[in-house]
Amino acid sequence: MMEDQQLKGLKWTVRHAYEGSQFYRKRLDEAGIGPDSIKSMDDLRRLPFTTAEDLKAGYPFPLLSVPFDKVVRIHSSSGTTGKRKVLAYTQKDIDDWKEFFARAFKTAGIGPGDRVQIAVGYGLWTAGAGFQAACERAGAMAIPVGPGNLDMQFQFLVDLKPNCLCCTASMALLIAEEAERRGLTGKLGLKKVIMGAERASDAMRRQIKELLGLDHIFDITGMTELYGPGAGIDCEYHQGIHYWNDYYILEIINPETLEPVEPGEIGEMVVTTLKKEASPLIRYRTRDLTRLIPRDCPCGLPYPRHDRILGRSDDMFIVRGVNVYPGHIDEILSSIEGVSSEYIIEITRENGIDHMCLKVERKRAMNKDLDRHVSQEIYQRIKASLMVSPRVEIVDYGSLPRSEKKSKRVFDYRGS
Repeated sequence: MMEDQQLKGLKWTVRHAYEGSQFYRKRLDEAGIGPDSIKSMDDLRRLPFTTAEDLKAGYPFPLLSVPFDKVVRIHSSSGTTGKRKVLAYTQKDIDDWKEFFARAFKTAGIGPGDRVQIAVGYGLWTAGAGFQAACERAGAMAIPVGPGNLDMQFQFLVDLKPNCLCCTASMALLIAEEAERRGLTGKLGLKKVIMGAERASDAMRRQIKELLGLDHIFDITGMTELYGPGAGIDCEYHQGIHYWNDYYILEIINPETLEPVEPGEIGEMVVTTLKKEASPLIRYRTRDLTRLIPRDCPCGLPYPRHDRILGRSDDMFIVRGVNVYPGHIDEILSSIEGVSSEYIIEITRENGIDHMCLKVERKRAMNKDLDRHVSQEIYQRIKASLMVSPRVEIVDYGSLPRSEKKSKRVFDYRGS
């Protein structure tokens, strides 16, 4: 049974971390729990949490639980402020990552005979190396173009005819809109896009799918701390993310009380690895928000599911005492006809009062005469749902910045 496998992995992880890491030994001793204390899965909740701050405090080799001669690679988060989160990998870690990431490709129907254009960053970031190794492990042809360079992207999209593109959601939108500008809509061989690294609204997905003539857009999850991308993916039914519970345990907690939420309720993802050697995770707070999906998936896969990432607990901003998540804005805008997927939120403070301005792109070919009606609908929906009264501006399609990486949505100028 899977619970027996997880308990075996949990016992191994706690002992391995306790014996190999000064950080974990100290943290577990302070919590009054050691390797011999783990008797059942109920003991998981007795273990202390690990956070991103712990990784930064332990720079440059946080959580390291093996001798240096066992480390064959390091990767780092893509953050640009403060100390980076650096994670070490043994050869077994690399092999395990490649194996479950290849499982993600196979879940998306990618294998021998497929051609995969990989348009994500290489180097310290886990994306490029992870996507390429897993693609090859799945038996498909990898075309490692990397991000940016639209001329090269389209040279290979046209000449090599890949049927799958891997990138961020923002890069997928950039390529989709560029395909339209170049008169290539419906003329490329792409049938699938696998994208991740940021939340994508339903409106963005519809736009990408329409402009590229896709059969499927697959949502892939992962993070540097948890090996990298490939930790989960949705199947062809697109009813949630299948995650690999033979490699890690997923808990959903209330980010304020730190207690488990009720089944189906939204909370913060907490992960505990079961096989990771160099930098194991014990109850690591990811800050990602989602919910578990308890029912079986029509695809028949045995792996459990969580919902798409709905945002991050630390993405929340407060306007006039109201907690607002960008994901809430995504959901509201995706349900309104007449706007594109792109928007930005600008927050200012005048005379001690907060003001939120929401700039939303007009949908392609939409009549400007409808701007007033659309802006009023957006205002009313947001006020009714979030109890915030924004100023809404409808701007020209394509006028907001595009990115090959992650789109920045919120600009908070109150501290300027």
